[in-house]
Amino acid sequence: MTDIEIRDDRAAGRLEAHAGGELAGHIAYFVLTEPRPALVPVHTIVEPAYEGQGVAGSLARELYAMAAREEVPVAPLCPYVVKWAARHPDEAPAAAPELLDAASEYVAAHPEQW
Repeated sequence: MTDIEIRDDRAAGRLEAHAGGELAGHIAYFVLTEPRPALVPVHTIVEPAYEGQGVAGSLARELYAMAAREEVPVAPLCPYVVKWAARHPDEAPAAAPELLDAASEYVAAHPEQW
């Protein structure tokens, strides 16, 4: 895998992976506030030149590490992050159903953001 630097751009709702000064990929996410705070990844994109190099997995791992540092859960809606979490249950605790429901409702109410 290419050496990557991961940066959180909270204001833009993006966790970004950079390699050699280029954007290699990102996870778009938002911070759910109700019924309690959670990070909600909505989709993951890896630039074609970086596919198959572990960029998406590195982003997912960092998202869960960031949530752990902030002491909030992750309520994944992104299909890639859902699959990654299922393969890494030791790093990715399952989200409570009510958080997943609230996250889905938020996305449905704000489709212009996604």
